[in-house]
This record gives sequence, structure tokens and C-alpha cells, in this order.
Amino acid sequence: MSKQLLFIPGPVTVADPVLAAMSAPMVDHRGPEYKKLQQDVQRKLGPIFGTTAEIELLGCSGTGGLEAALTNMFAPGEKVLACPIGVFGERFVEIAKTWHVDVEVLPTEWGHGVDPAALKARLDADVNKEIKGILLTHNETSTGTQCNMAALAEVIRPHGAYTLVDSVSGLAADEFKMDEWGFDIVVTASQKALAVPPGAAMVAVSARAWEKMEKLPTSRYYFDLRKARKFAEIGQTPWTPPVSVIYALDTALDLYAQEGAANVWARHERNRRMVHAAAEAMGLKIFSAPGDHSVTVVAIHVPAGVDGDAIRKTLRAEQNAVLGGGQGKLTGKIVRIGLMGAVTEDDILAVLGAFETELGIAGHPVTAGAAVAAAKRAAAGMALV
Repeated sequence: MSKQLLFIPGPVTVADPVLAAMSAPMVDHRGPEYKKLQQDVQRKLGPIFGTTAEIELLGCSGTGGLEAALTNMFAPGEKVLACPIGVFGERFVEIAKTWHVDVEVLPTEWGHGVDPAALKARLDADVNKEIKGILLTHNETSTGTQCNMAALAEVIRPHGAYTLVDSVSGLAADEFKMDEWGFDIVVTASQKALAVPPGAAMVAVSARAWEKMEKLPTSRYYFDLRKARKFAEIGQTPWTPPVSVIYALDTALDLYAQEGAANVWARHERNRRMVHAAAEAMGLKIFSAPGDHSVTVVAIHVPAGVDGDAIRKTLRAEQNAVLGGGQGKLTGKIVRIGLMGAVTEDDILAVLGAFETELGIAGHPVTAGAAVAAAKRAAAGMALV
């Protein structure tokens, strides 16, 4: 099968050096070679999280990392305030409910980030400090929406609740300051902005979060972060790690450092602007609200009378380009274009041109070439170093 260009929210297209790293011979995961690999990866991840805290490696998807974070931090019956802004925020709620945590939901209209004023009002009303934790989604791929994490941190800090952040699809694509903002646990995964195959979750844990975990009476087995911490001291994981994925992650982190974090952030923002400009040129509406746009996924309203899924099917068959569709209540209503991974500016221009062509065939009025021209202008305005 020829190589697909994945314009979905993950897994993403992986660079050849990262794929090649996975072909390295297996090593003893209890031996010195793996110890060095794991410790190198943990060290390289710190600046991306914006933390000096310990970062645990788990052999699972991002969802596994979120379950580990939630179940290690809170006992059944403790109250948390969840702030979902889409399907994956709602999944975080489901994880909490499955663990029998007392969950209150702060509602936010889809397409918008969490309103700091609304969160502040709810926390100010919690005079007895019944809310022990806050669940946040940094970047929501189902809606192409991103929260202002600095602003949310500002209103959370006076309350003192423990804050868990799902940054599975946000971390590495934009600046993140875990320590400065005061977040307690931040979770990400390999198959998103770091552009590695799936298989590893990374969980950064603050000192005060460790203190709470040590006092938690409930227990876990596979997802016990305390056990992961103990084994990390000797450069191991409690259970067999996805060694090949960790090799790939190590290489991807080197590529990230070579490109430079600021350039990585600028590249994602440039790609976002390209897609937004093209959508405007095609007469399409972006789903996310101004000021709340994700830099990793753009969600676009499907025009009335156009079958977005049919267009996606044609692009897959004829261009080998895979776009995302809507999820949950947005099924059939939006098309999502993922911007993470090893896709070039030319790749993005090609898929935008093909998308414009298919829209025209479907009966939506377009001006041939307008989308690509607009995207090029947007890209020209953001030259990278």
C-alpha cells in the first residue's frame, strides 16, 4: 500500500527517520541500554511540558494516560469539576464516573474554549472547597478548539484544587508551561504532535500531586503511577514497555530539538492559517470560535447539500489523503483537517486544492484555485526560521 497522507487528528504521518528508529534491534528492557533510552526520553520531554517534574512513560494510548491520572489522584466519592469542550473532554468525564468520582460538569458550548470567568465564578462559589480536582482539555480535536491554559490557570490557582490536563493533542504543538501555570498532572501521547506511532503515553506529575497520591487509600495495578515512579528510579517501567515506540520517540524528540520548539509552534500556526484562509476562500465557515482555534486540527462546517463524507472518501481513493469527519453530535456536519505530523506545506496545498475541486463537483460554488492561492498568501506571511 502506498503511503497515505494523514490529515486526521492522529495517528499522524511519521517522518522516515522516526519509522527507521523502530527497526532497531530489541534490547533487554531491564538492561543498561534501555535504561539510558528511557532516561534520555524523560529528560528531553521536560522542556516540552514546561516542567522539571517527573514524567512517567506508560505503554498505552492517551486514554490510558488519562485513566492513570484520574485514578491515581482521586478516590471514589471525591468531587471534581470537569470542563469538557467536546467528545474527548466528555470521555474524561466518563473515566471519572467509571471510577465513581463525584463529577460536576461546567458546560461550554462546543466550538468554544472554557470561559475563565465562568470557571472563576464556579470556583469562587465553592467556599467550602468541596471541589478537589479540575479536569481540563487543552486541545479538543473533535471541535478544532483550544483553551487558553494560562488564563484558566490564573483563575484556578487561588482555589487550590488539583488540576489534571488532557494535552494529548496539544502538547508540543504550542508552548506549554506546566510549572509556571501550576498544573498538577499533564498527559500527552506519542501519536499526536510529537509525530510518533501510537503506543506510549507520557504523564508529568507535580510534587504536590505525588504527595496526594501517596496518601490515597485506593489501589490500581497496571496503571499505578506510584509503581511507575519507583521503577523509573532505576530506568525501567513496571511492565514491558513498547521498546520500539520509545526508540521512535527518542528520535522524534531529537528532530523536535533540531527544528526548535519555536519553529515547531510557528509551523503549526502557519498550517492553521493556511487552512483557515483556504476555507474562507471557498466560502466555508470554521467551526471553532475566534480566539479559540486549535493549531493542530481545523474543523470546517460542511455546506448545506454537500456530502462531506463522500468528499473524504474520494480524497482517500484518488489522492491518498485522509481527512477526519465529525464525531458525536457533529457527525456529518463538519470535516476536520489535522495538521500534525510529517506533512509539508506542499502536502497541505495539494489536499486543499483537491478539496476545493471536490466541493465544486458536489455543487458548492467555488473559484478554481482560490483556496490554494489564499493558503499560499497565508503561508508567505509566516516564514519560518
